[in-house]
Amino acid sequence: MPTAIQTFVRTVDAINRRIGRFAMYLIFVMGAILLYSTLSRVLFGVPVNWVMEMSQFMLSAYYLLGGAYSMQLDAHVRMDLFYGMMKPKTRAITDSFTIVFVIFYLVVLFWGGISSTEYSITYSQKNYTAWAPVLWPIKVIMTLGIFLMLLQTIAQFFKDVAEARGKPIA
Repeated sequence: MPTAIQTFVRTVDAINRRIGRFAMYLIFVMGAILLYSTLSRVLFGVPVNWVMEMSQFMLSAYYLLGGAYSMQLDAHVRMDLFYGMMKPKTRAITDSFTIVFVIFYLVVLFWGGISSTEYSITYSQKNYTAWAPVLWPIKVIMTLGIFLMLLQTIAQFFKDVAEARGKPIA
C-alpha cells in the first residue's frame, strides 16, 4: 500500500483509539447521573426532570463515539455462519466487498446528520419535554461519531485490501 494510505490508516486508528477510550468512561458519567437522580428522589423527595434525557444523551454519545473503536478492535457482531470457517485472506476479500455497502450507508447517514445538525443549530431546536434542552450539542456529537465511524470503515477497507493482497498494514 502507498505510504499516504498507510499514514491515513494509522492516523485514523490513533484518533479513534483515543476517542474510543475516552468514550468508555461516559458509562460512568451516565451511572453517576442516574445515581444522583435516585438519591435525590429517595433521600430528599425531589425528583429531577433532566435525568432521563441526559442519560439518554450520554448513552448515545457512548455508543456513537465508541463505535469506531469497536470496529477497530473487531468487536462488532457478525453473522458467523460461514465467516468463521474462512481463511484470513478469504475473510479479507469478503470484507473488502461488503464494506462498500457499509461505507455507502455511513455516507448517507453522515449527510443526514449534517442536515439535521444544521437545522438544529439554525432554529435552536429544543426537545419537547419539561426540561426542554437544546438538541444541537448531542446532534454534533452524533454526527462526529458517524464521521469517525466512516473514517474507520474506510481505513478498515484499506486494511482488508492489503490483507487480501498478502501485505497487511501493521
